[in-house]
Amino acid sequence: MIESAVIWLLKLVAAPAVGLSSIFIVSFISATLLPLGSEPAVFAVVKANPDLFWSAILVGTLGNTLGGAFDYFLGYRAKVAFAKERKTRWFLWLERYGPKTMLLSWVPGIGDPLCTMAGWLHMPFWPSVGYMAVGKFARYVSMTCLLLYVPDGVWKKLGELIS
Repeated sequence: MIESAVIWLLKLVAAPAVGLSSIFIVSFISATLLPLGSEPAVFAVVKANPDLFWSAILVGTLGNTLGGAFDYFLGYRAKVAFAKERKTRWFLWLERYGPKTMLLSWVPGIGDPLCTMAGWLHMPFWPSVGYMAVGKFARYVSMTCLLLYVPDGVWKKLGELIS
């Protein structure tokens, strides 16, 4: 039951007909600690309407950065929960390099926890968000450009295999 509801929701918000609002929602959700990728939504909208390339990139970056800022505030408020982890290598590394580590907020699997830990460490908010935005913008531009160079025949065969 839950699985079918999640699939329905993903199909709804990833539809190119929905456009930029779907990119914002998916990119925000995917920047939280929930496992969801936003690149397919950005690519689908750009593929359906190439004129929306920069708009899709910017909306994806905005949604993903705001999601990272949400993670930052989760970490900011969760200081007690992570108190035992304070001396691990990750925290020492974050303290050493500061907000610049948010350039890695785009990396799958570690980016979202990095944003949360940055909040927990009370790193400066605006520099952290700025570095998050730069990293996420670079990811969307590179991934979308790469996906656009894949021939249409590959996407058609992939669609046939899935359905």
